[in-house]
Amino acid sequence: MTDRVEKLRLEMARASVDCFLVTEPANIFYFSGFTGDDGLLLITEQNKYVITDARFELQLKKQAETWQHVITRNYLQAACELVAKEKLVALGFEAQLPYWQYDYLDENLTSDLVALPNLLEKIRSVKDGDEIAKIKAACKLAGQGYDYLLTKFQQSTQWTERQLATELDYFMKSNGASDKSFETIVASGLRTAWPHGTASDKLVKKGDLITLDYGYYLNGYTSDVTRTFAYGSQPAEVRTIYQVVDEARALTIQAIKSGVSGKELDRIGRDFISQAGYGEFFNHGMGHGIGLSIHELPNVGARYDDVLQAGQVITIEPGIYLPNIGGVRIEDDILVTEAGYEILTNFGRNYQEL
Repeated sequence: MTDRVEKLRLEMARASVDCFLVTEPANIFYFSGFTGDDGLLLITEQNKYVITDARFELQLKKQAETWQHVITRNYLQAACELVAKEKLVALGFEAQLPYWQYDYLDENLTSDLVALPNLLEKIRSVKDGDEIAKIKAACKLAGQGYDYLLTKFQQSTQWTERQLATELDYFMKSNGASDKSFETIVASGLRTAWPHGTASDKLVKKGDLITLDYGYYLNGYTSDVTRTFAYGSQPAEVRTIYQVVDEARALTIQAIKSGVSGKELDRIGRDFISQAGYGEFFNHGMGHGIGLSIHELPNVGARYDDVLQAGQVITIEPGIYLPNIGGVRIEDDILVTEAGYEILTNFGRNYQEL
């Protein structure tokens, strides 16, 4: 955690601020280890404070023992008093700061306020060895969950989408996951043409395609995986689009390395799908970063110039969605390395008709 604070201090110096207010829960945890759901951090050139209330006093002693603890009922007032006491001149803050908090700070701070959007997220985007190990473990559990669900699926002919999502949730939480990182997508039949078709009470029927998109937190870090399989035989075009999506995925992944842009990765996969005649049916970005949050930097899409760095973990998730047939999406989690990449989700990509 100390190295993370020092990285922030270097960025603070570059931005000409001598203190920074951390308010987003994931960022509070990242820099301090504090998991309480209420509080903030104030980091200066010399000191680092956790500001929270008495409910978390004992927790702080265990989780943030190297930090100075400020126990109060008014977090922002305490931050303003510390800024004044240390005679600080410029306070950096996160772009997500609610307006009412900004307004309070603007009225009560003795220092300037400097918005520094995505500064913390850029630091967080490059994972250290411990974080990479935790993401790999989350991805391994995701693979075990997929194998479990396919086995359970074949033991009955009466499944609703919601029941499949619940069955997966049971397995993941029984094996160490704390919670899902987004609402699990289980879409079947024509609903697979909905890229974000969260689980419904629709009965899965013979002849349906099934898309499963899920992510679960393990030790604080999440996976994000999509797989598509078939319940019974499918039209030839379904097998065609499955192959196109899988080849687009593979081509895009093969281009991953430190220094390549998210825009370029998107172009590679999107061009392949377009050349196959399905460009208009791929209607979302190619991917995004993952870690403590389900959507992190870097962005991987046509509108983004983010350049990949070794240590980042991204998703690659091309899809084709045909309104009258159904859709296919295949999503992998990838570690960016200096030399290229490492796929963290090597399971269940072969086309299957169960």
